[in-house]
Amino acid sequence: MEILWLGAFAVLLAGYFALEGFDIGLGVLLPVLGRSQAGRDRLVAAMAPFVLANEVWLVALAGVLFGVFPTLEGEVLSGLYPLVVALLLSWVLRDAGLWFRRRAGGRAWRVLWDGALWLGSAGLALTWGMALAGVALGLPAALGPAGVAAGVAVLLLLALHGWTFAAWRLPGDEVVRGAVRDGRALLLTACAAAVPALAVTAFAASSMLDRTAPDQTLTVLSVMVVPFAPILVGAQLWVWRIFRKGALPSFF
Repeated sequence: MEILWLGAFAVLLAGYFALEGFDIGLGVLLPVLGRSQAGRDRLVAAMAPFVLANEVWLVALAGVLFGVFPTLEGEVLSGLYPLVVALLLSWVLRDAGLWFRRRAGGRAWRVLWDGALWLGSAGLALTWGMALAGVALGLPAALGPAGVAAGVAVLLLLALHGWTFAAWRLPGDEVVRGAVRDGRALLLTACAAAVPALAVTAFAASSMLDRTAPDQTLTVLSVMVVPFAPILVGAQLWVWRIFRKGALPSFF
């Protein structure tokens, strides 16, 4: 049972990086690719419909962490407290920029919330990389040079994933300078984005297995959670089926 839940944790973490990774990466590239307001609008409209569905993976991941690895959750969150706060603030800032940028007119308003979207996305990428480094190398390393280097590496990796998504979703558009990437390229960068998460999970596997909840708790969680797994997968497939191609939504 413990191994099954460790596998579920790994799948959710990898799924978050593979799917939410292109949203974060595209937010990081927003000032680079979106040199005009119209260009930024197209980039945001291309990825925004996927954001909520992709964030569900993180919510599910947090639930598994709290329920299955309660002692590990306490150790990691307390040891990485500054990074956890920075990650949550970045998440809120990124989503605020996404939802508020079109709620009023005016250039200053749009620039403000586009900046919030970029800053929140960059913060998410950096803090995730630093947190992964802390788990792999020891919690104090997260705020040191190794943690910063890992944060920058994850930021660059997610930026590549975001650029590949933009080229796939907006083939021939001027914001991606005519680059065309097919689904295979997007799948490749999605797998690459998931590699750090999977590597850290594999590295910490033995420690995680030693900190699982009692078998009775895991059994109850299985009964409560497993029936909802098809809903999560089905909703994800529905979102991709609806928004993967075609006209861009104007709401964002």
